[in-house]
Amino acid sequence: MMQDRSKRKRPNLLVTGTPGTGKTTTSSALAEATQLRHINVGELVKDKNLHDGWDDEVESYLINEDLVCDELEDVMEEGGNIVDYHGCDFFPERWFDHVVVLQTDNSVLYDRLSKRGYTGSKLSNNIECEIFQVLLEEAKESYPENIVVAMKSHTIEDISRNVAALTDWVRNWNTQS
Repeated sequence: MMQDRSKRKRPNLLVTGTPGTGKTTTSSALAEATQLRHINVGELVKDKNLHDGWDDEVESYLINEDLVCDELEDVMEEGGNIVDYHGCDFFPERWFDHVVVLQTDNSVLYDRLSKRGYTGSKLSNNIECEIFQVLLEEAKESYPENIVVAMKSHTIEDISRNVAALTDWVRNWNTQS
């Protein structure tokens, strides 16, 4: 497993968290600061039809995890990627050197998701997901615990602080591995 990592010249990061926690904002800013490639899995699924149709109940595409992994395999082996997605348990463990779980206070998250037009069960399911720290648990079960970090993402200041800390991590990556 360590062999895969040592072949890469640049690290791969996964930025995950409940919808509305700032994954895309954080990933875009981090990509700009580090010159890593930002891969928004939700956009990739739409653009390349890596899904099995639309689910009216959850108001999103039914992602085909195998197609997504096949699509990403080569670029992940190269390294230098920031993968942005609200799930994390289906990606191969060997792909990531650092897994960031963004977390947001529920009152802040509720407002963000409401502004996005989330209502009913879609809104309450995502808030519950955050309350029970579902994604942090999923990340800890899917990856070595020493590469998983939770970061608070309530405000623009938090996002800036997170991007600065992650930029330092990326710059120091070669000395760590």
